Amino acid sequence: MKTIRVLFGVIPILLILLFTSCDENYTEIPADDEVLDGTVEGLSNEELARFLKGDAAFNEVFTRETGLGPTFVSTSCISCHAGDGKGHPSTTLTRFGQIDETGNLFLNQGGPQLQNRGLPGFLPEQIPAGATFAKFTPPANTGLGFLQFVTDADIMAMTDPNDSDGDGISGVPNWIDIPDFVMPSSNAISQNGKYIGRYGKKAAAHSLLHQTANAYNQDMGITSIFRPIDAYSHLEIDPEIATSTVNDVVFYLQTLKAPIQRNQSDAVVNKGAAVFNQINCTGCHKSELKTGNSPIKALSNKTFAPYTDLLLHDMGSGLDDGYTEGNAKTHEWKTPPLWGIGLSQDAQGGSSFLMHDGRAKSIEEAILMHGGEAKNSKTSYQNLSQSDKEALLKFIKSL
Repeated sequence: MKTIRVLFGVIPILLILLFTSCDENYTEIPADDEVLDGTVEGLSNEELARFLKGDAAFNEVFTRETGLGPTFVSTSCISCHAGDGKGHPSTTLTRFGQIDETGNLFLNQGGPQLQNRGLPGFLPEQIPAGATFAKFTPPANTGLGFLQFVTDADIMAMTDPNDSDGDGISGVPNWIDIPDFVMPSSNAISQNGKYIGRYGKKAAAHSLLHQTANAYNQDMGITSIFRPIDAYSHLEIDPEIATSTVNDVVFYLQTLKAPIQRNQSDAVVNKGAAVFNQINCTGCHKSELKTGNSPIKALSNKTFAPYTDLLLHDMGSGLDDGYTEGNAKTHEWKTPPLWGIGLSQDAQGGSSFLMHDGRAKSIEEAILMHGGEAKNSKTSYQNLSQSDKEALLKFIKSL
């Protein structure tokens, strides 16, 4: 009996130690506004299940046996978009071979994207002699579905090619050729057989299917029914990924939630929002857009705040890399959404790598690199009082 009592007396002590250990190692689940991943509100159970399938596919790491390469940039989608956030200089892509709207002259030499890694026995690609190029840091993924379902009519309403209002800003769409597998919406606007691009640094992809099929093929060297031409051999080969998997990833990207602004009741943040409007940052970084009808009910007729107009703007000679895509000029870049920018460092190793190629190491540095159509806003920023500058930066970091 004595032995039994001793043994039973040990059990509560072990339990106490166990639970104490769990408490010490417990990590709080971060608030929704502190992370970029998560679903849009209002998905059905079936849609949630499909989101999870797409999430799993997005995290799949490819190998030689599962179709990787033989030359490639990355081994998975997630490796370029940690936590669905921005990429890092180590994952920055290189595009080359096109200097104007007449097209890419180096497609038969590996263009438009450099595959800078190779499986054993295969040499990585090199930029061909005479080819101009630009570096593209992978963008954050969140809120992309909202951007897909902004109507072309609303995008065209924001254009001002002749600067009719005299504010120095004259945004235009990137009119692009779309591949046969991309079906434009019923209310899509076309111009000379081209359609409006809305994804990528130059807005060179029309839809998330267009963007995703390109990424599998160009980033990982994986063919699909949509992109059956092998990036290495330039020959048509059997699909290396199931069509359903590509579509699941597209659905996942469409239904990632929009970033949530933090500190919305903070007086300094609200002052910064007023300064943002005052110096006309909203001339390009539109604070409010809306979706039209969408086959995904949760994305239909929603108002949201991405801080972009999805248009191309002349950003000046300092940001002209001599490379372009679609109908864009070499000095033109699509207005990047600012939502989620305050969480960028979480995906970038604790540092900031902003602008199209990560050259800016802070928000202020990025502002001071603006030229061309953004020159007036940059000058206005430089002329602000220190307190107004600090308020503006705090507001942008809250997005």
